[in-house]
Amino acid sequence: MSAPTVSAPQTTARPASRRRLGDRLLWIYVWLILAWLFLPIAVMIVFGFNDTQSKSNVTWQGFTLKWWGRLDEHPQLTEAVINSLQVAVVSTLIVTVIGTLLGLALGRYKFRGQGATNLVLFAAIASPELVMGASLLSLFISVAVQTGFVTVVIAHVLFSLSFVAITVRARVVGLDPSIEEAARDLGASTWVTFWRVTFPMILPGVVSGALLAFALSIDDFVITEFTSGAVHTFPLWIMGATRNGVPPQVNIIGTLIFAVGVAIAVFNAVSSRRRT
Repeated sequence: MSAPTVSAPQTTARPASRRRLGDRLLWIYVWLILAWLFLPIAVMIVFGFNDTQSKSNVTWQGFTLKWWGRLDEHPQLTEAVINSLQVAVVSTLIVTVIGTLLGLALGRYKFRGQGATNLVLFAAIASPELVMGASLLSLFISVAVQTGFVTVVIAHVLFSLSFVAITVRARVVGLDPSIEEAARDLGASTWVTFWRVTFPMILPGVVSGALLAFALSIDDFVITEFTSGAVHTFPLWIMGATRNGVPPQVNIIGTLIFAVGVAIAVFNAVSSRRRT
């Protein structure tokens, strides 16, 4: 007598079709979000080629390349861009050094007041820029400091320090301490171990924090408005120019800044992948 055969359970295609539908909806949602984020940037790039005949650059009137050869047509705009770049470079250099050391200390060592330091860092990120700008302006007025280039640099260092320190701290926490111990066992001093072992491992976090600080500095408006005095940066100049009309050169400079930022981000990603 033959043994009874057991039929395999029949599977329906409904769960698989539901998963495929969910994947498609997720991709659609992601592309809609990306389109929402990049649409203003695309409009800015396109209107840099607008052959406008008026002061306002809000209506498409034709394609032209003439504005790319007339970037220096507005001397105050050129000065504002130079001021923004100078402030961003100087503040980024300062905050990268201080933030790297602070992040290294928070991620590596235990000390009294560490919890309060972390709280202050996250509070600086969470607090509105209006609060920080008003408090810094009150501080500068109370100590009789004339607002200008130096005060803008100080303000940018203070509000971007938390971002650099937290980025480096996250990198330090994920390090394997046995690698540094092996370097010291092989005779390397503390200084040599840091520069030959520790710093190369935390370099991606340092670079990411520096790029973030530069991006935050070059496009900041609120804090700069409170602490700039007679100095005009690129965002401040655009805000003042909206009363009479923003020239196409603003779109071109914005396009160049965006292109440089993308190029740096791509270079950093490729370099990190090669190091890995």
